[in-house]
Amino acid sequence: MANVPFELKGKSVFVAGHRGMVGGALVRRLEQEDVRLLTIERKELDLRDQSAVFAWFSKARPQVIFLAAAKVGGIVANNTLRAEFIYDNIAIAANIVHAAHLNATEKLMFLGSSCIYPRLAAQPMREDSVLTGPLEPTNEPYAIAKIAGLKMVEAYRSQYGSDFISVMPTNLYGPGDNYHPEHSHVMAGLIRRFHEAKLSGAARVAVWGTGAPKREFLYVDDMADACVRLIKTYSSSELVNIGTGEEVTIGELARQIADTVGYRGEIVFDTSRPDGSPRKLLDTSRIAELGWQARTPLKEGLKLAYAAYLSEQAA
Repeated sequence: MANVPFELKGKSVFVAGHRGMVGGALVRRLEQEDVRLLTIERKELDLRDQSAVFAWFSKARPQVIFLAAAKVGGIVANNTLRAEFIYDNIAIAANIVHAAHLNATEKLMFLGSSCIYPRLAAQPMREDSVLTGPLEPTNEPYAIAKIAGLKMVEAYRSQYGSDFISVMPTNLYGPGDNYHPEHSHVMAGLIRRFHEAKLSGAARVAVWGTGAPKREFLYVDDMADACVRLIKTYSSSELVNIGTGEEVTIGELARQIADTVGYRGEIVFDTSRPDGSPRKLLDTSRIAELGWQARTPLKEGLKLAYAAYLSEQAA
């Protein structure tokens, strides 16, 4: 692994996807750095539109890029909007990575997802397990798009010597999450469901699946801190997992969220809904060797996430 210092100070930094949960956290973290932040609204620039992306890059010429823009969603969204998830995400990655190359971007970070790993990958999942087995069917189109982005970064690094790197965050949560009742990720979906059940006085709340799958959750501002650290210190074709190295069952997560929200009713499990992968835990030894570890325990993160949900609902 290459520990190569990169001077971020004074650079123009483009956060692609700054309105999303991940991009928003990156913006918050980068505001602590001496950089010139570049962002652009979706209505002004469709990142799927190659000619528009190339034209914008030729004018803006960002020196550093965090590629956090993506079409994302939970298990239902991934499984039903399959064409959109593969097309949109491949287009975004292809356009930005190539535009970065054409405009001599000094450094680019591609943010992948832990869903790129095989469904039955050995746990915890090491970075070198990519493409060693079949993917989880419910999110295969999204995973393939993310793998394509990862391989683009590798290819441009190999052929052109571009200082492009890739990171793989685990399941994220926190401010700016998507709380859609059908298309959200599990953490945001449960926060909304338990909050609404508390307000309505519902006797029970249904949690999708059996509650048995195990998942790892990382507070999004911790992820942003890891990304900024890596952009300043890391340069290698080897991707880097970003996680906590700790896991919890969905059933236990539901109980913790209910406690955080203050819901006192019954929790039941809707086994007609899919579980997804049985277990997803990242091997975080590589990033630990690079001197970083998560700072926000799940209990504390849930309090922060619920406070952010209440604030965003009131806005």
